[in-house]
This record gives sequence, structure tokens and C-alpha cells, in this order.
Amino acid sequence: MATQAGMIGITGTNARPSIAPTFGVENMLGTNPLTVGFPTDEDFPFMLDCATSITQRGKIEYYARMGQDTPAGMVIGNDGKPMTDSDEILKDLTAGKAALAPLGGIGDELAGYKGYGYATVVEVLSAALQAGSYLKMLNGAVDGKQAPYHLGHFFMAIDTEAFMGADSFRKTCGEILRELRASKKAPGEDRIYTAGEKEYMVWMERKDKGVPVGEAVQKEFIAMRDRYGLPYTFPFEQ
Repeated sequence: MATQAGMIGITGTNARPSIAPTFGVENMLGTNPLTVGFPTDEDFPFMLDCATSITQRGKIEYYARMGQDTPAGMVIGNDGKPMTDSDEILKDLTAGKAALAPLGGIGDELAGYKGYGYATVVEVLSAALQAGSYLKMLNGAVDGKQAPYHLGHFFMAIDTEAFMGADSFRKTCGEILRELRASKKAPGEDRIYTAGEKEYMVWMERKDKGVPVGEAVQKEFIAMRDRYGLPYTFPFEQ
């Protein structure tokens, strides 16, 4: 919405605990995504939307569906060692016996402290400005009973017209992105992308054709339909 109005948009939200602090093993911070959008002179804005964890629970659920291990360094167990068994990870995350590593990975060798720091920034901005819930207060339980997740959010819009003008900002931003995409490519790579470009390309294709559904998810849909006896045939069954 901010980029459509010619503004820079910055947003974030805290979430249920799942990230362990660097050198820790307890899930304390949420995946706490930080998003930034820039208007450009191209057909799509620069749009960066990233969790501050090295991965999200949904990615591990994908690995489990596909029967794949989770890459080492993404999840840490209570014993301080990396976990790779995707099914076991999902169970231990729910039980509080495992935690996602912050962006960068376990420890500080690959700069996991950077993701830990940004996750904390999002936590503070999402909670402290509104005296809201934070950290373990967002575990979805009160006195041992399930409770709503009282997540916090923050939103910021910067009016580019107040600086060098909205058109000037769009032009400069577009030139920066085009130069990045035109830079020297790694061997075997066809192109370089900027944030939001892939999503725009996918949207242009899927807005008319629909979203493809993988075999594992198809089986889940069919099982749920059959379980409840719904008189429905999915398009992928035809």
C-alpha cells in the first residue's frame, strides 16, 4: 500500500517463540519478519519480506512432506547440536525441545548474531511502542490453557515526495535495481534478480492459470475430503 502511494513502507510483526538467541537453545523470539518496500519506475516495486530466522516452520513442514532432511544449521536442539530429522524437528519445536536458528545460522561463525539482533529489533518495535505482549507471553497459553496469540505489529511510511520528489526516488531506485540485475553473473547462472521480481513474475503467470498444488498437498486435500465425505472432485484428479 505504501509503494502504491509512492512511499517507502517498513513493517514488522512479532510471533510465537521459535528462535533461540545466539549461543542459546531456548525458543525465545518469533520468526519476526521485517519487510521493506520501495516504489520504482518499473512495473513492480522492490519488495523485501524476510523472516529474521534462517528458515520458517513452513519450510520444515515442506521438507517433512517431501521426506527430506532439514539442512544442518537451521535448527538447534536442547543439547546444543544441529537437528536434521524434519519430522522430529516439528515435534520438538511444538514441545519446546528445539528452536530455529536466527538468520545466519547457529552460533556466530556465520554471523547468526545479525539475525538474532534484527529479530530483537522487530520484537521491541512490535511490543514496546504499544506496551504489548512479547517473547514467552506469545506462546499461546495462559495458566496451561490455549489462548489467542496477541501479536504486535508496527508500520512506517516515508513520503519520498518530501525529499527529492517521488519521481526522482522512483528513477534512482529503478536504476539501482537495473544495475544490480545487469552485474556479472556467477558461472552457470542465467540472471540476477532483485527483491520482488520473482514474485511479480509468478503473479503474472498464476493470476490467470492458478496456483500449482504439489503431490503431497494433493494427498492431504483428498484425505480430508474423504474423511468428511465431501462430494467434490479436485481439478488435479481429472
